[in-house]
Amino acid sequence: MEEVHCDGKIYVAVKQELGNLPLIVVKAKNGYIACSYIDKETAEKVGDIAAFVSGVKNMDDFMKAKIRETTTWAEDMGIREGMSVKKALEIMDMETKK
Repeated sequence: MEEVHCDGKIYVAVKQELGNLPLIVVKAKNGYIACSYIDKETAEKVGDIAAFVSGVKNMDDFMKAKIRETTTWAEDMGIREGMSVKKALEIMDMETKK
């Protein structure tokens, strides 16, 4: 685990080298953003507030990426496809409506 700093906030990140790309997940107060190694369908089934990015090779790429897809609960919070990871983390840090 490592810390990710973004606009004065600290998030917990998991980064693990796997095949050709690393597995990366950054946890916010009320949800998480993950690379495409994490399955959206499973996140949806278990009710996670989650958003997903793809094609990231390191933490810098991850933090500059745009949201590719979201779970229903993340969408309900206002997280949308094409949104920056930074903005999505900011929304996930707000009080949840779940």
